[in-house]
Amino acid sequence: MQTVVLGTSGTTPQDVIDVARHGARVELSTEAVRALSAARDVIDALAAKPEPVYGVSTGFGALATRHISHELRAQLQRNIVRSHAAGMGPRVEREVVRALMFLRLKTVASGHTGVRPEVAQTMADVLNAGITPVVHEYGSLGCSGDLAPLSHCALALMGEGDAEGPDGELRPAGELLAAHGIAPVELKEKEGLALLNGTDGMLGMLVMALADLDTLYKSADITAALSLEALLGTEKVLEPELHAIRPHPGQAASAANMLAVLKGSGLTGHALAGEAPRVQDAYSVRCAPQVAGAGRDTMAHALLVAERELAAAVDNPVVLADGRVASNGNFHGAPVAYVLDFLAIAAADLGSIAERRTDRLLDKNRSHGLPPFLAEDAGVDSGLMIAQYTQAALVSEMKRLAVPASADSIPSSAMQEDHVSMGWSAARKLRTAIGNLNRIIAVELYAATRGIELREGLTPAPASQAAIEALRAAGVEGPGPDRFLAPDLAAADAFVAEGKLVAAVEPVTGTLA
Repeated sequence: MQTVVLGTSGTTPQDVIDVARHGARVELSTEAVRALSAARDVIDALAAKPEPVYGVSTGFGALATRHISHELRAQLQRNIVRSHAAGMGPRVEREVVRALMFLRLKTVASGHTGVRPEVAQTMADVLNAGITPVVHEYGSLGCSGDLAPLSHCALALMGEGDAEGPDGELRPAGELLAAHGIAPVELKEKEGLALLNGTDGMLGMLVMALADLDTLYKSADITAALSLEALLGTEKVLEPELHAIRPHPGQAASAANMLAVLKGSGLTGHALAGEAPRVQDAYSVRCAPQVAGAGRDTMAHALLVAERELAAAVDNPVVLADGRVASNGNFHGAPVAYVLDFLAIAAADLGSIAERRTDRLLDKNRSHGLPPFLAEDAGVDSGLMIAQYTQAALVSEMKRLAVPASADSIPSSAMQEDHVSMGWSAARKLRTAIGNLNRIIAVELYAATRGIELREGLTPAPASQAAIEALRAAGVEGPGPDRFLAPDLAAADAFVAEGKLVAAVEPVTGTLA
């Protein structure tokens, strides 16, 4: 099994994916253990002093004015975890919780939190045992971090609450810890607070979203090329010289991908016999690289933000290298929330343009010779009419999901936390949007491949043919009389989500950008 070693300088997107999705083991480096011990010495020294220090010997948030005596501090740390574990609603996905725990451990390992090495090791042990605390959909405002989600994870470290074992069974967390030989933690000064204060949930979801969108943007370039072929469009608009004079890197990459897919096609060039000459294709075809490319550039910016956050130590207060313990606002989720919302906007537009190409394929007045709705016997058969309805419904929802969560703020904690990021909400709706985008691209793939196959006597590009053959091998049928469509659409959805569309064409095209 792969192992990810956490040091003091953060982690990488691939490490997050490996731990969250592939169950990689987590280890603390010697450097991290030394940093943890050194920072803890600072906290212990401050805890022994009579002067109050926020998070060490005081209450929290709006209750920070109370100085907490020594005998009540362990109870204070337990209480903040218990009281903040106040989430409600459905459970969030296992991969999100694993990313959440791993990224909190990333900050702890930095040596800026004052958490003891043994607590950090317990966090790694829980991850390595495949124990996943129950975290609920609602509870985070994305300021002071993802407080409620992180609290549910910290609760499990204490042996309280519920968690899912590696077998998928839900059990009391204490039982699961005992079954794996893990002792529950007894929290000391600052440790409860340090386990809760971070942007880890929204950041984990951002990293996984970027991985999913990387595949989806390549898939969208492929389906756009397939639609261009099915519509007998021209590939000349994809020539590198045209994109060099508007030097957006994402646009050039998308155009190059489409051109690679179309290489050797016998369907391009507006060559339908008897049709009036076409000077230009519709925007949904001609501007595909511009729209997908803008989304790619948005992803590049989001990745830059994610990488900065992955290198960060997010806690309040923090232990600085010079021994000071200082309060800050680094837990505020605005940087992550903004790009999560930006990605949802880009994804909605990509879904929108894909749906417009699908609609064009089904309309006999605009499809340049294809049968109405790509039906076998139009009138007796409805073809893909309602598949496009489904696609349109998904696009409509994506437009709603594109409304920024980060533009909202709702005050909390007796107006102490009077401006919040809503980054967790931005991340949750982006996950929904990505699932919808995958389905939209799958419908376009289904329609475009059928359209190509209906162009009798014309030969598609080798890459297009490879995509069609792989899709058919996956159980998605081609043209013919009406049949129960939902299973075909579900199979096409899985085909795209599992990266099989990209995998089918890359042996022909080479690696797509």
